[in-house]
Amino acid sequence: MANIIDNRRIMHSPAFAEIMAESDQAKGIDAPPHSKAKVGDVITLPPFDESIIKNPSYLELLDTRRSERVYKDEPISREQLAFLLWSTQGIQDFRGHNNVASLRPAPSGGARHPFELYIAVRNVTGLEPGFYRYLPLENVGKKDVAIEYVRPPLEDYQEQMKAMLMGQTWGAHTSVVLFYSCVPYRGEWRYVTASHRLALMDIGHVGQNAMLSAVALGLGSCCIAAYEQKLCDEALGFNGVDEYTVYVIPVGVVKEGK
Repeated sequence: MANIIDNRRIMHSPAFAEIMAESDQAKGIDAPPHSKAKVGDVITLPPFDESIIKNPSYLELLDTRRSERVYKDEPISREQLAFLLWSTQGIQDFRGHNNVASLRPAPSGGARHPFELYIAVRNVTGLEPGFYRYLPLENVGKKDVAIEYVRPPLEDYQEQMKAMLMGQTWGAHTSVVLFYSCVPYRGEWRYVTASHRLALMDIGHVGQNAMLSAVALGLGSCCIAAYEQKLCDEALGFNGVDEYTVYVIPVGVVKEGK
């Protein structure tokens, strides 16, 4: 029960003024970068426009969004992938001294956006299977999206992805699996111990954007919180302290009449 009470307290609104007075921002320490430095080969995906949107009605998007778990073995396009990435983590502009705040389609407390977005590509037209990372700083304010190659695909994709998703086999059959990691210091720099509560709120905003974007593209998705932390972190090269998996969203072509 003690752990439950401790976890409940994380959700309490803290004394922000006191916390922020002790922050690295208050001490004059430079803000951490908005995104990790690129290290792999950079690939620019084709720019997207409104022509890829299959469902432009916002009312219908809200009315039809559901968690989908039955998918066809069909590819999505690179343009669709680009839109999915941009709609959750794309950088549209900067604000503040030294561009300390980044403006993106999903909101974030203090515009800290403490997440990185990785993609396990299984079936995307014109893109080799493997793991990639979205590079939001490459095309700020534009609709052409850059990704970098991170690592080859899993040797036994179906079984290893199933294990990473705690036996949720359907997640291994989607076109892509989006992995959102948290780089906690981005939030801690400003909000110290309150930052983790804000990150919980922020990742929910990101997930809703991803799901609504999938529906807008005529695709399906399902947000997953039940994943195997150690396996996901190891697959993506995280140490589990300075960066770690916080959300997983498989996306693909929904099977009709399931």
